Amino acid sequence: MGDLISTHLDEGKREVITARTGELMGDFGRLYEQQYAVALFNQMRYDIEGGGGPQPQLLHRKVPLKNKSIFSGGLFQYLEENKKWRNRFLFIPDSYNINCYENKQAHDRGLHPKGTINCAGYRVLTSMEEYLELLNTSLPGVKAKVGSSPFLKCATQFPLILWHPYARHYYFCVVTEKEQQKWNAVFQDCVRHTNNGLPEECKVQIPAFTDAVRLYRQAHGHYGTWDMMCGTPPQILANLVMETLLPEMRDLITPKLKGKMHERQRNWMLISDAVYGLVQSQAQAQYEAVVQSCEAGRPPLETIIRTDMDQIITSKEHVTSKIRALVLPKAEKLLKVSIQPYISSILEALMEPTSRGFFEVRDLFFRELVDMSKNLLNDGNKEKLGEHMEKISMLAFHPVKMQSCYEKVETLSLEGLQQRFDVSSPSVFVQRAQILMREQMDDAVYTFEQLLHQSLEGQEGEDLCKTIQRCQDRVIKKFDYDSSTVRKKFFREALLQIFIPYMLKQLSPTCSAELPRFQELIFEDFSRFILVENIFEEVVLHTVMKDIMMAVKEAAVQRRHNLYRDSIVLTNSDPNLHLLGENPPIDWAEEYGGGQEEEEDLENAGDPEAQKRRRMKQVVSMIQLEGTASVLPNESCLEVPAVDNIPEEVTEVRSGASLSQNSEKRVPNGTKEDVNRNAVEEKPPTNGSALKEEESTTEKSLQDTESKSAIDCAIQEIENAVQEEEHELRTPKAAESSSSKEETAAEEVDSAPNCQERAQLNQAVTNKDTPSSTQEKPLDSPVTEVEVVTASDQQENHIKTSTQDSHMEKPISSSQHDDSGFQSPTNEEAGEEHQTGKEECNDSETGEDTGKGESAHMDHQ
Repeated sequence: MGDLISTHLDEGKREVITARTGELMGDFGRLYEQQYAVALFNQMRYDIEGGGGPQPQLLHRKVPLKNKSIFSGGLFQYLEENKKWRNRFLFIPDSYNINCYENKQAHDRGLHPKGTINCAGYRVLTSMEEYLELLNTSLPGVKAKVGSSPFLKCATQFPLILWHPYARHYYFCVVTEKEQQKWNAVFQDCVRHTNNGLPEECKVQIPAFTDAVRLYRQAHGHYGTWDMMCGTPPQILANLVMETLLPEMRDLITPKLKGKMHERQRNWMLISDAVYGLVQSQAQAQYEAVVQSCEAGRPPLETIIRTDMDQIITSKEHVTSKIRALVLPKAEKLLKVSIQPYISSILEALMEPTSRGFFEVRDLFFRELVDMSKNLLNDGNKEKLGEHMEKISMLAFHPVKMQSCYEKVETLSLEGLQQRFDVSSPSVFVQRAQILMREQMDDAVYTFEQLLHQSLEGQEGEDLCKTIQRCQDRVIKKFDYDSSTVRKKFFREALLQIFIPYMLKQLSPTCSAELPRFQELIFEDFSRFILVENIFEEVVLHTVMKDIMMAVKEAAVQRRHNLYRDSIVLTNSDPNLHLLGENPPIDWAEEYGGGQEEEEDLENAGDPEAQKRRRMKQVVSMIQLEGTASVLPNESCLEVPAVDNIPEEVTEVRSGASLSQNSEKRVPNGTKEDVNRNAVEEKPPTNGSALKEEESTTEKSLQDTESKSAIDCAIQEIENAVQEEEHELRTPKAAESSSSKEETAAEEVDSAPNCQERAQLNQAVTNKDTPSSTQEKPLDSPVTEVEVVTASDQQENHIKTSTQDSHMEKPISSSQHDDSGFQSPTNEEAGEEHQTGKEECNDSETGEDTGKGESAHMDHQ
């Protein structure tokens, strides 16, 4: 590859590259110096006078991706050096540059990457057909033969190709379609982020740069949007140079390329990448020199502006009135004929996909909070909350999660209007809308974090789901308001970007020749801050701005796409909220359970790089991608999960009525029988499950007549037992034991007022020791029936020898098993309950008529 570059890029061609780059940077430098003074004046005037407009309701995160990485993983990459596919490990940090490593161990050891890809200006392709179609446009004069094989054969059926009009192409592939979709979302996010390379914090340099680029392109006849206005300023300048340099180099080099058609295309791509690298390095050096020169001359300019601010404003208004008188009649005629008929249709084409994208952002945010509330409903605590919030905090930067939102905007189409208004493609507006959607999501998540953290600090012991619901409602209202404000601003800016270049292109031939005479009206001391070219564009802008504002306002008044009217201003609606924005970022994992992290920090205390890599958490892996439950649009965060997630055992003994009401409340659309049936199906088998199945089968098959006879037999057994105890009471030893039993019974009577509650306690202890196969239900059967169940297992030795016979002979209650919800105790527990029941019923003096057995006992005394 080195021989190819050195052969075709000889000294003469390198001199051509340097000359063309120098010419463009010279013209750009002069425009930048002029626009720098104008941008400085506008910024200082704005700081003094201030700007109107509604204030955002959501908080903004200053450093959203601190100590975070986006994604990492392995896939196959095609290497140009040896023309083979190799397994590579890709790591994407918060800069969104793709770092390529030989393997994961090389990354973990902190080695330098084999290569780094800056995705600005790239396109992500997922098919070889689409790539070959774009590749054929690189050499327009060369046509491929029918059936000719390409120079690249993908190793799998799922390719991922990064295509650039000037730079080198990168080829990847994965094994499955699911992996392809995931990597495609990640690569798209890298392209989207790096294309937005102009920081908004620079209030002087960036406006000066964009105006200088726009004026340079207009001077060469290029109006309208530009797809390659992406990346950092040196990259944008390199793209500007390559627009004119690349065709010239193609004419010089293409005739000397040899080989098959696809081989020549491949060689030309490598040569173009080398030319682009040379241009970018030269453009970066010259741009930095221009910026440093302007920054050095900034203090004198600021002094003049502060001293003569009023005079500069007065002089500018005077010149503006003169230029307006010249331009306004022509501009209004053009506006009425060529602009006004298309405003509403273009606005609707912008509003529908953009609003769908913002609505999807809102729904995604809502669904994540609903899922978190469901997971915290049963066994939620602050540790679990910290785990979920650690995932949700980076939701806006999760490319796979946000892909559904981004896809809504990608349907934006301006077909039929692109040629009329010189719009190259809607990708400029699509990527801008996607960036705004991501910012809105992050603002909503950050505001929810701060509100939830404040609520957790001030209100200890409150239900987490209620707290989440309250914070969520506040954030959703603020999101709706800010979403309307952001979208209306985006619509106005997009319409201006479409109409202003068209109007300037139509008016410049008749107005530009007369503009220099207005420069004489400006004082020489103020001439650096007042430029007639800028005033001409401002007059055209104000001409069309009125109609654009009216169209957007009309859409808001009609509440189309949930837009709010400008009169609805939530000023000071939550004055204490913005104070939370000054708080440091919340580390949920460390604050709610960072013991393990502290131990790992102590282990890596001697290696700060290893500690930094360990703390760098990955955004994509922090949020679960699969298994999320679908949520209805109006579903509340306090919704109860499905019946399958309701705990099967009730740890607290409650009355039958309260338990029944709670079961009905937990399952609104189901019945208590459904709960029992699901619990039986999901309950794992326990010891003696075969015996329990036989019990349930036997109990269901018996009739009411058999139940009554069994009850009579049980009552007779109780009477016999009472007579035997009365006989034992005649001895002194028995009397002492009887007195102790009476004291024990008295204590139990104090704690349990009647035999029915004592039976419930005995049954609760039995169910606690032996897991129940069904849910607990209200206690509807009389006390005598419970006593019958406990007294029925008196013959313990017989049960041990013949289990099946004992179960067939065991009496059951008069009510069916499905109504009572109780299970017969095991053999040993039945014996213990029988002894306890004898003592309690013999010593109880509550006066209740519990059955014939107790009545006979009282008559005998």
